[in-house]
Amino acid sequence: MSVLLKYLEKKPLYYDHIDYGRMPRIFRTISHKFHIPKTVHIIGTNGKGSTGRFLAQILESVGLKIGHYTSPHILEFNERIYRDGICVGYDELDILHERLLAILGEYESELSYFEYATLLAFLAYEECDYMILEAGVGGEFDATNIVPKELSIVTPISLDHQDLLGKTIKEIAFTKLQSVNNIAVIAPQEENEALEIIKQREAILELEFIYIRKSEHESDVEKYASKYSLPYILKENLTTAVSAAKILGFEADLNKVGKLSLKGRFEKIASNITIDVGHNISAANVAAKIFSGKKVILVYNSYKDKNYNYILKILTPIVKSVEIIELANPYRADAKNEIREVLIKQGVDVKDFGGINQDNEYLVFGSFGVAEKFLRYFNEK
Repeated sequence: MSVLLKYLEKKPLYYDHIDYGRMPRIFRTISHKFHIPKTVHIIGTNGKGSTGRFLAQILESVGLKIGHYTSPHILEFNERIYRDGICVGYDELDILHERLLAILGEYESELSYFEYATLLAFLAYEECDYMILEAGVGGEFDATNIVPKELSIVTPISLDHQDLLGKTIKEIAFTKLQSVNNIAVIAPQEENEALEIIKQREAILELEFIYIRKSEHESDVEKYASKYSLPYILKENLTTAVSAAKILGFEADLNKVGKLSLKGRFEKIASNITIDVGHNISAANVAAKIFSGKKVILVYNSYKDKNYNYILKILTPIVKSVEIIELANPYRADAKNEIREVLIKQGVDVKDFGGINQDNEYLVFGSFGVAEKFLRYFNEK
């Protein structure tokens, strides 16, 4: 087993209290030991991963060395640290891990799992022309928000992680937008309250942000979307990435860009199976729109802190039945029994996940944990 993975097993993933000043404070003392490339920072609620990976693939297609840091992973930790078309291998990550331990010294024990992984990515991207950093949760206090940025990208902002970011769209948007201190590309926003906060930030900075208009795509985006059967939301994320590349000074030739290399984003893994790591109300609305007019078997589960009641209400029109898949997360309780009760009250057929029938169409949805559990089943069968 990788030395890094053994080390990370001891790092807590969740905290009762988060010290938001810890990462900036520690990085200030050790920053001279890092070479930080030009940085693109991505904040938002949904679409950060696919927008970032599209941008990475576009910039790679013009000959640049690119790192893309995304989270969480689905199956393997190194999915988080992508560089030049592949995820960095564990042999190299183990070497970088030993180097990072030496840099951190006494500070090593203070860092969280995500903070440590972020600094590890910085080392992996030292020779890159650009690194693309996806915020984990939030923006202002996120571990990724400690380096200067060439550009910020704001993907759609909606309700999620209210226990950490705020109870309303405005509060969440404010927390995220505080990380923006330079030019920004703004993806189409579904929430007017989010757009209001974005406009306020734009005025404070005395800048002109670049706003992407909904469903307004260039012909090359349409051709790419047709070639790879992209649902509308991925098409919008691609349009945002193309615009971001242009702001950085690079024209995208999508004929040179391959299929999206990030798993679990409305990904069709078989003719009758689509998998998405969406886990909030906004993602549920997207799924309902994509599968409108169809009836699918929903493979689902949720943690208790998510709004599964409303999510299931949104998905009910496209659902033939629901199969609940087990989640194995020692840090968080799932809502399997509560979900079952909600569905029975709604008159929806529900049972435990029991495998795939080729005669049915499936949507696997609910969280990265749901995607992980299903993909492990799918890859082993």
